Amino acid sequence: DIACAYTQPPRPAGRGKQEQPSAVHRFAVEHGIAVRHPTSLREAAEQAAFAALDLDLAVVAAYGLILPKAVLQAPRHGCLNIHASLLPRWRGAAPIQRAILAGDSETGITIMQMDEGLDTGPILLSESVPIGPRTNAGELHDTLAALGARLIVEALARLAAGSLRPTPQPDEGATYAAKIDRSEMRIDWMRSAGELDRVVRAFAPAPGAWFELDGERIKVLAAEIADGAGSPGTVLDGRLTVACGDGALRLRTVQRAGRAPMAAEAFLRGRAVPAGTELA
Repeated sequence: DIACAYTQPPRPAGRGKQEQPSAVHRFAVEHGIAVRHPTSLREAAEQAAFAALDLDLAVVAAYGLILPKAVLQAPRHGCLNIHASLLPRWRGAAPIQRAILAGDSETGITIMQMDEGLDTGPILLSESVPIGPRTNAGELHDTLAALGARLIVEALARLAAGSLRPTPQPDEGATYAAKIDRSEMRIDWMRSAGELDRVVRAFAPAPGAWFELDGERIKVLAAEIADGAGSPGTVLDGRLTVACGDGALRLRTVQRAGRAPMAAEAFLRGRAVPAGTELA
């Protein structure tokens, strides 16, 4: 029985910038589930309201707010987190993007008993998934979301049956998935083609890695490593192959501001980018 759903407050969205409830908020209302959206859980009144729900357990997934000790301890069996990495690797805010940027060959879902640390609590369940050479962040997010949904249902059933025991996280192998900075999304052509391929995939389909062409910002949503060499940032041919610090990157899907994503071929039909063009 779901006592309540907590979600982020409504945010301005759309052309009119009217406040819109989150997808979680809308789903809860449609299914007759009570919903709350505090801006913080640090106030005593919010903590008292949470405790008054008299919960057996709380499930947390990408909530975006810090849970104080009083909230973590309010449910009889504490709070479980659905975390998108194989803890202790990639504790923190951006585990999906960091795994791709680092060139990891796999990641996964960890169901974790939350404590006051940053993703440091005991592990209840985990399962891995491969990160393919063309996997982008959007695809990986969707795969992990489905896996997380399945694993949390299994975890709840096993907890109820008394057959699930927490395992402390090892300190060895712990890494921190720092929040993504906007500067990381700009393509630095001095980097290797392999690195930039991972940058493109880590930020696709949103917010999108980008470069500048004659002062216009162009997003790159798909690319591939290609043969070629030259001065970094130089277009090498008529297929949007660009020289990098090591190797070359062929841009496959791009997006101009205010436009829909398009294949590189369609982009080039509307805007000539001859070999020798310098990209910034």
